[in-house]
Amino acid sequence: MTRTTGWAMLFAFAFGPPIANAACADAPKPGVDWSKCEKRRLILRESDLVKGRFAGTDFGRSDLFGAKLVEADLTDAGIDHAGLRTADLSRAKMAGVNGYRADFTGARLVGADLGKAEMSRAVLRWADLSDANLAKAELQRAVLQGAQMARANLAGADLARANLGDGSLAVANFADADMYLTRIEGVDLSGAIGLSQRQIDAACGSATTRLPPGLSQPGSWPCRQSE
Repeated sequence: MTRTTGWAMLFAFAFGPPIANAACADAPKPGVDWSKCEKRRLILRESDLVKGRFAGTDFGRSDLFGAKLVEADLTDAGIDHAGLRTADLSRAKMAGVNGYRADFTGARLVGADLGKAEMSRAVLRWADLSDANLAKAELQRAVLQGAQMARANLAGADLARANLGDGSLAVANFADADMYLTRIEGVDLSGAIGLSQRQIDAACGSATTRLPPGLSQPGSWPCRQSE
């Protein structure tokens, strides 16, 4: 037995086997493990990253236009200011993700888990969030115009000053969501669940906003432009 082998055996005995690190230098590919890697300001357009492992990865300001991230693990990842237009994040694990000002225009997030995600000022215009979990997500001033949110879970989410104009919200759950000055002008909320009169009173609607049975339009509508 060589001296090198002996030292390796002694180290393994004392400290256990070496921990395998994420393959940060690996090329983009399905199932790649970039957990906790630094991936800021990269061009990853239309990359196939299906089922990739990106927990804690920093994608800040990276270009992920059209990327395939189906069933990827982005738990606690950083995607602030990232471009994710038309990306497919169906069933992705995105709990706790930091998506400040991220652009998800036209993205597919069907069944994605965005619980407690920090998405203030994110752009989700025309995104498909059907069946997505957004419970307790931070969505202040987020742009959700035209978003498909059927059966989405928004329980406890912060929607202060978010824009839900033209969104599809059938059976979306708004229980305990903060709707301070949330823009719901002309929005059909007749099929939404969990809404209270207190939430409606705090939001900004219009004469064409449709509400669930038992709720009424407050006299404070429409909101002033300055609001």
